[in-house]
Amino acid sequence: MSTRTDFPADRTGEGRLRRTATSHIGFRVPDVDGAAAFYSRILGLVPQADLPDGGCRMGWGAGHHVLDLLPGPAGLDHIAFEVADEHGIATLEKRLRDAGHEVGELDASYLDAPLPAAGCAPRGIVCADPDGNTVQFHTGVRREGEHQAGPALRPVKYQHVTLATADLASMVDFYTVVVGFQVSDQLADGSFTWLRSNRDHHTLAIVRTGQQGRVDHYSYDLSEWEDFKGWCDRLTAEGVDVVWGPGRHGPGNNLFIFFDDPAGNHIELSAEMERFHDDRVFYTPRQWEPTPHSVNLWGGQLASWRRVGGAS
Repeated sequence: MSTRTDFPADRTGEGRLRRTATSHIGFRVPDVDGAAAFYSRILGLVPQADLPDGGCRMGWGAGHHVLDLLPGPAGLDHIAFEVADEHGIATLEKRLRDAGHEVGELDASYLDAPLPAAGCAPRGIVCADPDGNTVQFHTGVRREGEHQAGPALRPVKYQHVTLATADLASMVDFYTVVVGFQVSDQLADGSFTWLRSNRDHHTLAIVRTGQQGRVDHYSYDLSEWEDFKGWCDRLTAEGVDVVWGPGRHGPGNNLFIFFDDPAGNHIELSAEMERFHDDRVFYTPRQWEPTPHSVNLWGGQLASWRRVGGAS
């Protein structure tokens, strides 16, 4: 159990990530064509490139991709973050190596829409977290495909990912002490931690489930509450069940609904997430009671895959 709040990066600010966002995510799925058709029909993603062995890369038109679908048994292939912090990749690589982690160069194919800083070539690195998840970090990319359609038609952007783990303390230490995320909130029993790397309440969360090497869920942004009625009606019309919500989380304060893709991945649609302004004020991580009402303020209903606590 971990309820630790005094992480070195929190105290000193050295190595903090302040301008880092989710970039893309990769899943292995038994049926690539079926999954690609689902993501196109439901979330408006379009194929951008073919991947080896029949995989598919998807995004919202021009700009960087959002999703890699790779053939294989259902599971996580990789997660990725776009690091816009000054000297971010070089600093992060040094911190990882100093902590004894192996670091490799990210294949250039993942930087399909680079936005190089002046005098600096686009670059990415790849490593493994304590659970063995492949984690990619890269410099800025173009994102013209985001924010170009009304949220009634497709989400605004890919916003955060939540990892399942059997060892929450080790995972939180890696992502805070080494990588530089900040703790926003925790469940008081140490079963769930929400982490930020920009002003959003969380771009990464970690939940103790007894499993590891998989995504608990991942989330796309809508704009506001008014969008949710249309999306619930649309999902129903498409034969996709809303499996949790609508509701509002305590940690993050965001509105939510959940549904599943054909491979069983839990997808969240979210809006109105709390924002933290670390350049103006210091925040002490909050401790929420590990009860259903903490993760669903509107009545405490839990997702079917939750025993206690919840997902955000």
